[in-house]
Amino acid sequence: MFVERAEIGEATSQERRDGSQSDSRVLGRVVQCDGARAMLAAFASDGSEAMRGLWTVGRMISINLGNIRTVGLVYRIETPVGTWSENEPNPINVHVELVGEVRDTEDGKPVFDRGITTYPHIGAISHRIRARDLAAVYDLAGRRTLTIGQLSQDTAIDARIAIDDTLNRHFAVVGTTGVGKSTAVSLLLRKAIEARPDLRVLILDPHNEFSSAFPDRSIRIDTTTLDLPFWLFRLEELVEVLFRGRDAVPEEVDLLRDLVPLAKQLYRSSGQAGLMRRAADANALTADTPVPYRIADVLRIIDERMGMLETKNDRPFYRALRARIDAALNDPRYRFMFGSRLIDDNIHETIGRIFRVPHEGRPITCFELAGMPSEVVNSVCSVLARLAFDLALNSHGRLKLLVLCEEAHRYMPADSRLGFAPTRHALSRIAKEGRKYGCYLGIVTQRPGELDPTVLSQCSTVFAMRLANEIDQEIVRSAIADSSASTLAFLSSMGQREAIAFGEGVATTMRMKFEYLPPSLLPGTTGDDVAEAANGEREVDLASLVRNLRSVGHMLQQETTPSMLGSPVETFRQAGEPAAPQPTQPPAQQPASRPQRRFDDESFRRLYE
Repeated sequence: MFVERAEIGEATSQERRDGSQSDSRVLGRVVQCDGARAMLAAFASDGSEAMRGLWTVGRMISINLGNIRTVGLVYRIETPVGTWSENEPNPINVHVELVGEVRDTEDGKPVFDRGITTYPHIGAISHRIRARDLAAVYDLAGRRTLTIGQLSQDTAIDARIAIDDTLNRHFAVVGTTGVGKSTAVSLLLRKAIEARPDLRVLILDPHNEFSSAFPDRSIRIDTTTLDLPFWLFRLEELVEVLFRGRDAVPEEVDLLRDLVPLAKQLYRSSGQAGLMRRAADANALTADTPVPYRIADVLRIIDERMGMLETKNDRPFYRALRARIDAALNDPRYRFMFGSRLIDDNIHETIGRIFRVPHEGRPITCFELAGMPSEVVNSVCSVLARLAFDLALNSHGRLKLLVLCEEAHRYMPADSRLGFAPTRHALSRIAKEGRKYGCYLGIVTQRPGELDPTVLSQCSTVFAMRLANEIDQEIVRSAIADSSASTLAFLSSMGQREAIAFGEGVATTMRMKFEYLPPSLLPGTTGDDVAEAANGEREVDLASLVRNLRSVGHMLQQETTPSMLGSPVETFRQAGEPAAPQPTQPPAQQPASRPQRRFDDESFRRLYE
């Protein structure tokens, strides 16, 4: 089966593309080939330093076919006899996957094309790939590029991505815990906003770690600084809040669908609707129309209907619905939704701050979810994703938005029984249609097997870092579209910051290592953290931990007086009246005032009128 060593290890000057090249570049000969793979026969020995490591899994090699060099990726090496001899060269079989072809142009510049037009013949000589050819394999042919690291095979060659294709067609970063996903995402975002000054980024951050990575380019929004009016929520999103993530009672949902439009009409007829008077006819209002209304009006209608004889059969459902609204309004964790100041039509200020219009030098919004009630995360993420798509759509391409979902498998689970239906629907809409309107999606997850496959399949560029789980590896393998699927065999053994990039954003499947970032620019670290790490461990203040543990109950006691508890209707009326301040809330608890903004873009205004 094997030819003599002299026939494998040496080649005549006629067989070589360059007659002056060293014999050390000649590695072996083709002894088997099918439509996608080839097997080379070669010898391995403990020779000079220059000859060591020539046959290594994951390296690119070149097969000389005259004016064409076929590029192959080594994915398996074996000895046919299964033994090793110390005193003489050992024959080996080298299995390669055929990736594409390199040709020289008239000016001598190498150009790479995916796919194979001329297959290697038996006996064709394989070479160590030249650096120029290797660079040509990953050349992006005039597209706007960013350098994000170096190739794993040759650190002298930059790893580049086409930034426009990566963003416009969505991207995903997958990898197990501790391999550097957040660091890679920080690097990608930092490079992206430098190359695309028009880009706005909304990070859904469940670990509250990204704001420290962009101290000078981002704003931070958490439950203490968030103003997201309840009337911006669609019915299904409001139901998620009221039912705390549990299965909704259909009768109560039907009642709410009827009550909310009535409350919106009452608000419009009260003389406080402002711009909303110019909207369409009152009959056009639905439970999903994003116009202001008062929760007090909803409760008032419930009270009236419960006192009517003809509704006595529905009275238990009215009572249960009212109790759910009571619980949400009295919970201080929901203050960002039901605060008294959120009744006014302040949607322009809310949108401008969250989506950075204008961005004022800080195009990134770090939306921190860790302090938010778990049962409301679904609704909030759904509202933000829906607003992002609607804004991009109505801006007619002027507003470019990237929604980055960290730990995306948490709120886009593959199992529909886990809930999060509104969020899955909103993000799937961005994944399927967003690229046409300038709304892009970035997915970051450590468990791609638990992520909604519809969303992941729409990500045209994937950065796959180390994955240990077989199911997760199989999901990533199914996503690769070109002929370099064998590259993913290395998913379980890659090093720190290493990734396999494939898809529209790269020329061909690329194993690379992300650039090093200093500790001060890493997610989850601050200058104080770096200094304390250098000086020793931080002292833990147990009293402070206990005080924070009890803070929710303390907030509830401050915000709820005995008179309020005795008269819930009056409490909700005060919460629903925009001019009535909260007398029981001390000044220290009031949110920091922000300058009022006016947004003159009529396309944004018309969307919510």
